[in-house]
Amino acid sequence: MSLQSKIETKLSEALKAQDKKTYSTLRLIIAAIKDTIIAKKIKEKNVLPDNDLTSLLKKMVKQRNDSCEAYKKAGRKELLENELSEISIINEFLPKQLGDDETKKLCIEKIKQVGASSIKDMGKVIGALKKEHADVMDFSKVSQIIKENLK
Repeated sequence: MSLQSKIETKLSEALKAQDKKTYSTLRLIIAAIKDTIIAKKIKEKNVLPDNDLTSLLKKMVKQRNDSCEAYKKAGRKELLENELSEISIINEFLPKQLGDDETKKLCIEKIKQVGASSIKDMGKVIGALKKEHADVMDFSKVSQIIKENLK
């Protein structure tokens, strides 16, 4: 079952359960999927490939995290809670992210494997990590770890 099918199934379940918060968030995801399908001119079954959908969901989470920061600064607790609940719903469809310890371990291994010796080699390390772990690593954390280890 494709990721898009899972989202559509969850949408119908939320509608039947009258879960308005989940339903509205899933409707936003479906709308973003349809926009992306139109933008990429996908004709085949109107299904967005899972890797493109994962990228879209990550982008949506990032947007909401940015909004959360703004709402915290402005003291808008109700809007902050709304964004946080949307993030948790979107995260249900994303692959589990590696923990900090696992990320650090993989970064250090990749630094040794690539033979990186200075900060100039950071791009090589990140490129190698993206090939193998693009969906499960937070690359903002990865860049910090690499910078610490390649001074």
